[in-house]
Amino acid sequence: MEPTVKKEDGRYAISMAQVTAAYKKVRSNKGAGGIDGMSWEEFDKQHKELLYKLWNRMTSGSYFPQATREVIIPKAGGGERRLGIPILLDRIAQQVVVDILEPMAEKEFHPNSYGYRPGKSAHDALAQCREMCFRYGWAIDLDIKGFFDNIDHELLMKAVERFTTEKWILMYVKRWLNTATHKAEGNIEQRTKGTPQGGVISPVLANMFLHFVFDKWMQKHHANNPFERYADDVIVHCSSLQQAEQLLEQIRKRMEDCGLTLHPEKTKIVKCQKWGSDDEHPNKSFDFLGYRFKPRKASTKDGRIIGTFTPGISSKAVKRIQTWLRENKVFKDTGKTLMEISQRIKLQSRGWINYYGKFRPSELSKVFMPINRQIGRWYAKKHKCGYIEANEKVQQIATNHSYLFIHWYWGQTSF
Repeated sequence: MEPTVKKEDGRYAISMAQVTAAYKKVRSNKGAGGIDGMSWEEFDKQHKELLYKLWNRMTSGSYFPQATREVIIPKAGGGERRLGIPILLDRIAQQVVVDILEPMAEKEFHPNSYGYRPGKSAHDALAQCREMCFRYGWAIDLDIKGFFDNIDHELLMKAVERFTTEKWILMYVKRWLNTATHKAEGNIEQRTKGTPQGGVISPVLANMFLHFVFDKWMQKHHANNPFERYADDVIVHCSSLQQAEQLLEQIRKRMEDCGLTLHPEKTKIVKCQKWGSDDEHPNKSFDFLGYRFKPRKASTKDGRIIGTFTPGISSKAVKRIQTWLRENKVFKDTGKTLMEISQRIKLQSRGWINYYGKFRPSELSKVFMPINRQIGRWYAKKHKCGYIEANEKVQQIATNHSYLFIHWYWGQTSF
């Protein structure tokens, strides 16, 4: 399968229009700059000259990426994630290739692969996972240890070559994979495996790799076991504990054969039992894409209480939100008005509701009840009154002026 770009007159036929379109896409996503320190504001002032130079180098084969800048992001459950941030020009160059590779890959990718794909979302993956948990009694929660950092370059290039044989694309993908990293500790590290998170092309390359390592392998050898994969987050469904144990060992071996390792503590087999069941299996819940799947009570339309196994916002997601509020000191400044406080969290609140309110929205009370209490404490300090009196005042405001906070308007007014 070949892209429409062909080599002509000694230059690769990449059009200036392709480079400009890539710039607009990357620019709309904003994001921090790389090791050269260039911001988007600086880039925009000279973007025509910079884009022309990039186009000229890419078409002639003389484009070489600069080293990525490492940024360390703490994980909610402990540990850290190391991102490799390319300079802005390199991100644009990667987008040029993504715009060519992605449409070809989309024709081949498995329908149960949801991550970083046009027309698919995390909610789609969660909806299928919920349905499969109703149909299958067991699930395997797979955790690939350090996936992005451990992808084998040789195997990855073989995967890319299955989608295109265009020499200039393969050449630049190799250069991006081998790009050095300016480590957060100050040293420079030459990359010999993995693809740095933070690059525009990394999600596409990761999907290409796991398409052959996992998706196609499952389709060929275990077609009766449905799964959901969002990048390297994977849930596999099974009919029995015995089947789950046997399949997990086969998946473990498959990963090892492809240079990957399943995390020994985080990978687990889960019993998808409904609330009220008395099964003694130790694992009765798993987290997937910010939601926790576990036994829960539910009410039917006629008022009966039944048992289900369904998703709701996870405790890790709640903790991340609370950490964001604390680090941004949202409720510390008593010099602001209540309207100014509400505007400070308006976009974030809408995002939390839109994402975590999709399934079992009542669980969002774990987020917004503490926020309401924080508003009460802020009001007490600002108006120098008792906490109980402040809560009563804020409750009145929430009832009469629910438009002030997105979550009030949405109905989360309990304290």
